[in-house]
Amino acid sequence: MNVQSKFLDPLCVTCQEFQHPWTDKCVNATAGILLSATPYCLRVYTIVYAFSLLMRHRVPTLEDLKRTLLGIMQSTAFLVTNAYTFILYNCLIRNLLGRYYFGTVAFIPSFLSSLTAIVVERPARRPLLTLYVANVATEALWKMAESRNWVHSIPHGQTFIFGASISILLYLYRMGTSTDSIFNILRIFVGKEEAGPIAIPEIISGEQPAPSRRRPTVRFSTVADLVNVYSSLIRGKHSSCRHKTSCCSYAILGGLRPFFGGVGLQVALKLVMNFKAVAQGRMLWRKQIFNRNTLQLGIFMGSFSFLYKAVSCLLRHCFNRDEALFAIPAGLIASITFTQYPDNTVALYVMWKALQILCSIGQDKGIVPRIPNFMMYLYAFFTAVLFHVGIVEAQSLRPNYYKFLQAISGERLNKFNLSAFDVFGLNTQGQTTEMLKSLKIVDKSALPAFSFAS
Repeated sequence: MNVQSKFLDPLCVTCQEFQHPWTDKCVNATAGILLSATPYCLRVYTIVYAFSLLMRHRVPTLEDLKRTLLGIMQSTAFLVTNAYTFILYNCLIRNLLGRYYFGTVAFIPSFLSSLTAIVVERPARRPLLTLYVANVATEALWKMAESRNWVHSIPHGQTFIFGASISILLYLYRMGTSTDSIFNILRIFVGKEEAGPIAIPEIISGEQPAPSRRRPTVRFSTVADLVNVYSSLIRGKHSSCRHKTSCCSYAILGGLRPFFGGVGLQVALKLVMNFKAVAQGRMLWRKQIFNRNTLQLGIFMGSFSFLYKAVSCLLRHCFNRDEALFAIPAGLIASITFTQYPDNTVALYVMWKALQILCSIGQDKGIVPRIPNFMMYLYAFFTAVLFHVGIVEAQSLRPNYYKFLQAISGERLNKFNLSAFDVFGLNTQGQTTEMLKSLKIVDKSALPAFSFAS
């Protein structure tokens, strides 16, 4: 209780003592981070946009190059703004209030800086950025709650999240009610044959309507029923199946393609990450490439596709019809394969994507109210969480994101004096020291670049 009450107590620490001890002028500190963050941000978005240009698989036109260049400049301005306005708002709030509070150490300044920055970015990129920070922030919030013993992780928790979320997305894919880009990815896994909407046979005027097919024709009351379903799966396909080959070959070949694609992707990523070692002839091929870890992504992708297609075909044979609802049990069964490639990032991305699409559908139907600029506020909130965690509770943040914050701060984050915030009972300085040690981040010089020391 004593520690919790300290969250509301003021802390008489100056912004100079906290975040820019090398200069007593807040303007110098703000200008310094602006200049030092720009080269890194420019490099990041040059790579992102160049990769996006290559993925179009065509020779870019002059208009494409112009649009790409403008996009790089605008996105760089967005990220730089997010970095330097954090220092700006932090110093401003500290000077206005005359002291620090728990929320003004990082959360409120970052919320304001993120809201300012997202206005600079192109509207088309705002949902993607929001989805990304929501992904990382969700994991950080969970770890914060876990460190306080409010929640506890369960084995294969990410598999449950992935299974529920991917089943919703697959159901929407079968319904064909959304055109979100995530369904282009799903098409790689489950094929265009499983895309919606499901065709309903038309009744020609003057003809007798076909007998109702709403009841399952296979009751499994005899062994013959089981044999009939088995024979149909192996040798042929159901009339409602849209694939051209038999159900058996459809499922097997449908699993083999993603398997080889996943293995190839994993090998390519490892080669890129070890490019220097490959070029110098020092690549440890057996350790890096020829091991089971290289197969994990392929096993997941291949077995997921195989199980989803196999179960979908089985349900069509058993119920003698096709329904979008079949995607839910098929997706849940196929998601068991996620245990072969348990990744929090993938699970949370799928979860947030499902929530985003459901929210959009709800707004279109008038169920969920439309809040102006809601995506911008959501981005600002989750980014504020990440800045707060990175400064006050570093151990709850993904190491890679901490390195990112260190980079966009112009290598200043490790120079922040956080010992005064230990009064909140979170061991802030100790957590940061452990994070820096695990990432092997060391001070290369007493002053950061563009320090404008005074």
